[in-house]
Amino acid sequence: MLGAQYRIQESTRRCARTGRELQPGEVCYSVLYERDGQLVREDYSVEAWQGPPAGAFCFWRARVPPVERKPRIVYSDDTLWDCFLQLADRQEPQLLQMRYVLALLLIRRKRLRLLAVDWRDGTELLRLRCPRTRQDYEVLNPGLSEGDLELVQQQIQELLAIS
Repeated sequence: MLGAQYRIQESTRRCARTGRELQPGEVCYSVLYERDGQLVREDYSVEAWQGPPAGAFCFWRARVPPVERKPRIVYSDDTLWDCFLQLADRQEPQLLQMRYVLALLLIRRKRLRLLAVDWRDGTELLRLRCPRTRQDYEVLNPGLSEGDLELVQQQIQELLAIS
């Protein structure tokens, strides 16, 4: 597929043949398969490596990367809730993206409940309810890519770290 963009998943840190967890710094072999237009990665320990499996797209020898621990910043539900409410009437694209990510975080924390997904003028809207107040909210889905979603989460962390 000329010009196709592929995303290769990170190391699974587990041997596909034995199921053993691979340790940081350990030598391993990684194999890529193309399945349904997606690249699928499998990792193998040196002991379990018997050459590239049938159907492999490519393979390479590498070391298992160190585990990167991202500092996890935890904010109270009330802090997230206050930010969500303050962005209610804002229409700037970046703020709509932040409100959407805040809504997802609040759904995960059960501070909001997803009632339905509606479409209005070709745009997806999440219909949400606060179980405490029984108040309903609509949140525009700005169609963020996975990378954009991570970027907005970082921006929210930076914003809340200042306040």
